[in-house]
Amino acid sequence: MMDPGQSIPSQASQVKSATRTLDIIEYVVAHDRALVAQEIAIALGIPVSSLSYLLGTLVERGYLARDGRRYSAGPGLQRLQARSGGFSLAERAAPLVRTLRVQLNETTSFFIRSAWDVEAIVTETSEQALRYAVPTGARLPMHAFASGKALLAALPDDELERYFAESERTRFTPATVTAEKALRRQLDEIRRTGFSLTDEEFSLGIRGIGRVVTIGGEAVGALSCAIPTARFDEAMQRRAMDLLERTAGLLESA
Repeated sequence: MMDPGQSIPSQASQVKSATRTLDIIEYVVAHDRALVAQEIAIALGIPVSSLSYLLGTLVERGYLARDGRRYSAGPGLQRLQARSGGFSLAERAAPLVRTLRVQLNETTSFFIRSAWDVEAIVTETSEQALRYAVPTGARLPMHAFASGKALLAALPDDELERYFAESERTRFTPATVTAEKALRRQLDEIRRTGFSLTDEEFSLGIRGIGRVVTIGGEAVGALSCAIPTARFDEAMQRRAMDLLERTAGLLESA
């Protein structure tokens, strides 16, 4: 049996890392000039090896800005300030999408509808060698993406009729579903299960799972993950669906 005391060093290490991160932010913000890493290391007593990792993470998240060897306060700090207007949908979704990516280690995104396309406003790319990248800001066809199918399934009947009358459904791969009758069958299944699935419909070798996000009775967007077929199996599908469901619930209640 594991000694309960064995978990203490790990917890202490995590607390120390969090404390150092906050110390770095506070120290840099307190100065009216950019600082080099050596200055920060000496002032805060942080080993250079640990400091390098923490600085890199803070720059990546936008809390610090790097110019050559010097560091200063970054634009991401504005996200931490309370504001009367609240946070945008993208800002609310971003940490949840990031956590979903960490949990799955697959590319995860949050899409919104843009006419008869979808647009990724938040995306986190898998760190694995074989991965799929979603272009942030690009408009992509609803019928070929899991997020798009999820949003189509959430449309009221009159809007869905408009979609089929107005949309151009391009075939990107042999598996792309373009026929109205077949696509309607998919949408009925999505309404029944709550999840949308694509199997190499936009990119060969990539499968997608999507889940609509509803706030105040309105479908505001859809979460999705893109998984290479080489890593896709029933266990992965169940895990992804479970995490998408939980993440959507957190965003809907935020």
